[in-house]
Amino acid sequence: MNILQINSSIRAENAYSSRLADNLVAGLRRQTPAAQLVVRDLAKTPHPFLDETALIALSTPAEQRTPEQAQRVALDDALIAEIQHADIVVLTAPMYNFGIPAQLKAWIDAIARAKVTFQYTENGLEGLLKNKQVYVIQTAGGKHSGTETDSQSTYLRTVLGFLGMTDVTFIYAEGLAMGGDAEQLALQAAATQIAALAA
Repeated sequence: MNILQINSSIRAENAYSSRLADNLVAGLRRQTPAAQLVVRDLAKTPHPFLDETALIALSTPAEQRTPEQAQRVALDDALIAEIQHADIVVLTAPMYNFGIPAQLKAWIDAIARAKVTFQYTENGLEGLLKNKQVYVIQTAGGKHSGTETDSQSTYLRTVLGFLGMTDVTFIYAEGLAMGGDAEQLALQAAATQIAALAA
């Protein structure tokens, strides 16, 4: 079994989402001690954003790319290889201004490649990253799940499904900035859900 953990918080190790992801992965590895783990921290190693230069490089046939273009495409290739080999994906998604971190969006843009991770057929869209269990750890200062302000759950479920990843479980730790006992209660609720998933 191969586990891929994607940390996207700008706070890196001190982030609630990263710590919860670590706990989930530890529980999954207790179930399967031989599981191989790859951790990609998008705060420590940010992926370049999709821009016109990258788009031109991706659109250029491999044999015609300049060394600079080949190097840029290789960065995306590395992320695609990681997700292709993963059986389980643990994705952190702290909410920033009602959306996912820019670092996480750059990762999604990198792994979404036509004819590699998705394709259009006579029958419509086909996601090619199939048979993966995905856990999304979503943290927020306020409470948003199940409300109109939770646009990121809808987006992530849509884009992951677009790529073929339809077995998605969300773990929420919300109200972390609401004061009082809210932070402790949110973390306890998430820890309880993680313990059940890793049991």
